[in-house]
Amino acid sequence: MKKKIVLILGACLLVGLVWYLFIKPYDYLVTFKAKTFPGTINQTIKIWDKTMNTIANVEQKNLNQLRQQLKFGDSVHIYDWDIEPISDSLSKVRVYVTDRQHSLKNKIAIPFFDTDFEKNTKKTLIDFNEKLKEHISKFKVKIVGQYEVKSTYCAYISLKGTQYEKANGMMINYPFLSNTLAEKKVKLNGTPFVEVTNWDIQTDSIAYNFCFPIIKSDSLPIHEEIKYKQFTGKKALKAVYNGNYITSDRAWYALLDHAKKNKIEIEANPVEVFYNNPNFGGDELNWKAEIYMPLKD
Repeated sequence: MKKKIVLILGACLLVGLVWYLFIKPYDYLVTFKAKTFPGTINQTIKIWDKTMNTIANVEQKNLNQLRQQLKFGDSVHIYDWDIEPISDSLSKVRVYVTDRQHSLKNKIAIPFFDTDFEKNTKKTLIDFNEKLKEHISKFKVKIVGQYEVKSTYCAYISLKGTQYEKANGMMINYPFLSNTLAEKKVKLNGTPFVEVTNWDIQTDSIAYNFCFPIIKSDSLPIHEEIKYKQFTGKKALKAVYNGNYITSDRAWYALLDHAKKNKIEIEANPVEVFYNNPNFGGDELNWKAEIYMPLKD
């Protein structure tokens, strides 16, 4: 009986060893919590990646799972990120790290030594975590709940680009649109807003209309870049965002998470209403925007 138990234990140990050395898909695992939602972490990884020595762009399986390939000397380290939302303001992050060239060596050494691979991985992810905390400190998002977005007639310019480029597109076109309307004495009927007509979450690219609400009249300026239409009001989830408008899309992700958690069907075409002109500068945490995610009919 004892011999049988020894054989079983030996077999289990052998299977475990074979799995650990040859099948286990990563060399090292780092886990930490972040006081934000997955979309913020996703975007911070992509921005941070551009400052690193990488050999390829970040691969995004989905919003919560990404892969990086970072080069350290003669080694390529694979960082597989898995982001798990815990609450509206807390996420758990797991980073599975593999050294392509020295995986077996790392697996053998890690249980017994404080390896350079471990030290480098910890240092790299501590650097990322500090940058994430710094970014989180620069904006605020508050979910308000369901709200009715009002209809309005508007003058608008259609633009395309990345989410990151949206604020620059607004800053460039703000004086052009406002001055053109002012010259014809067009009466404004509210603050500027952005209507996203297409959002490709996989590539972080958007098509959007930069709009000025106006009073409709018979003497509107004619210009090849300026168009006019009736913006149709709709029911939506609302959030209030404070911070630089470059990262107002953080509220988009917060609304996506809130809708998923509460089983609310939405259309991922956000509308942003702005209350500050970025060209005037000032304390960015005092900049305000209302962000709406339309409900499905």
